Amino acid sequence: MAEALESFCTGEELTALAGLFKTQAAAQAFCDKLTVVNTPPLADRLAGIEEGVNTFFLTINGALVFIMHAGFAMLCAGAIRSKNTMNILLQTILDAAVSAICWYLIGWGLAYGDITVGNPFVGTTGFAMANWSNLTTNSGSTGRWSDWFFQWAFAATATTIPAGCVAERFNFNAYLAYTVFISAWGWLSAFNTESPLLGSGMIDFAGSAVVHMTGGLAGLMGCIMVGPRLGRFDSNGKPVDMPGHSATLVVLGTVLLWFGWYGFNPGSTLNIVSLAGADSALLFETSGRAACTTTLGGAGGVITALITTFVRHKAWDLISVCNGALVGFVSITGSAAVVEPWAAIIAGIIGSLIFDATCWLWLRLRIDDPLCASPMHGICGMWGVLFAGFFATEKYVGQAYLNGKFGAFMGGGGHLLACQIIGILVISAWICVLTGILFFVLKMFGKLRISPEEEQAGLDVSKHGGSAYNYDHGLNKPDAIKI
Repeated sequence: MAEALESFCTGEELTALAGLFKTQAAAQAFCDKLTVVNTPPLADRLAGIEEGVNTFFLTINGALVFIMHAGFAMLCAGAIRSKNTMNILLQTILDAAVSAICWYLIGWGLAYGDITVGNPFVGTTGFAMANWSNLTTNSGSTGRWSDWFFQWAFAATATTIPAGCVAERFNFNAYLAYTVFISAWGWLSAFNTESPLLGSGMIDFAGSAVVHMTGGLAGLMGCIMVGPRLGRFDSNGKPVDMPGHSATLVVLGTVLLWFGWYGFNPGSTLNIVSLAGADSALLFETSGRAACTTTLGGAGGVITALITTFVRHKAWDLISVCNGALVGFVSITGSAAVVEPWAAIIAGIIGSLIFDATCWLWLRLRIDDPLCASPMHGICGMWGVLFAGFFATEKYVGQAYLNGKFGAFMGGGGHLLACQIIGILVISAWICVLTGILFFVLKMFGKLRISPEEEQAGLDVSKHGGSAYNYDHGLNKPDAIKI
């Protein structure tokens, strides 16, 4: 397409030049040499660059978050018995697909659609991406494709977490119903509004509450409603060990999740360049700081888990170390951008101790969570929210949110801590009531749990037509290999 040209000379200037050059033709030739390309104003060009860079930033970080699905798949598969491997892998794939459709039809509109006066709880626009280019979200921005993609990746993560909680005995149809329910209705946004969480002022930078606590508490409700696996507790109520079949897959899943967290937390700045309003340098610093604190939070969890398991069992336990890393990441997610690096280590250390104590308590209460996902995400997600109320600094809150309350231990009084507690109570009530009703109805109609015969045989054989492995740990190995 030819670019528009703009003459350097006006009519009056051309007449004056004709007198100077003696002829009109010479004056015209001179002006033609000075003709310039008519380009858009500089501000418009910079705005286009800003939009392009921010779109790339959000899309690439959304892809990193989606990689966490591979991590969840490997982690869950390795932590359960081999006879149920295909079942949990299929659930992970369907989580992504079903949540995408539900997020498109309903979820995005409820979480990010425009909120009118008197209705600060759910959005009323953006369902099925209707009128997308003219859509105004609850943060005042117009619809961006990359926004939808990035936030879907978060919503899909929340739906994946409970898979580990109810593994090896949950009805497949019930799991599909749950996935629809959570991705469409259960996932709340506490960090992408002008007044986070109904105006309470809660800080949840990357989703300790709205992702991890939501998924973990939903999984806990599922654990309670479906009951423990057959043989998990003996006649005296003491737990019987049911180890997973592959530490290798657990480690692979942990490392993939670790990698994905570098999109999950640093990407939650949502933009990386701003030519108006927020200073781009603040966005760079906030995103980079989130990456740093994420690393240190996970490291604190790893070292703590390594030491505590050795003290208890006199062994360097690999699975415990993997859990420690994930617990550390969950614990720092809500405050990754607003705390000092040393505080991130504290978040991981205390999160690891809380995780161990909760896992012990669950067994005492005969709550069977094969991956301890509800303590990891639900309870440590709560800790991650509270942690911001204690350790958020005034400077970093100002950079991430431009203004706001800060932590009690950092001189901010108890205002932010009170906001965090309100947020925990609201989100916990929302998700526990919704999923509790759903699971109760499914249980009442006998659709929540598989039969004892199917559970004994394993879901792979009884529901999915075979095993994930050729020989199923050698149990079905042929007598001779035919050539």
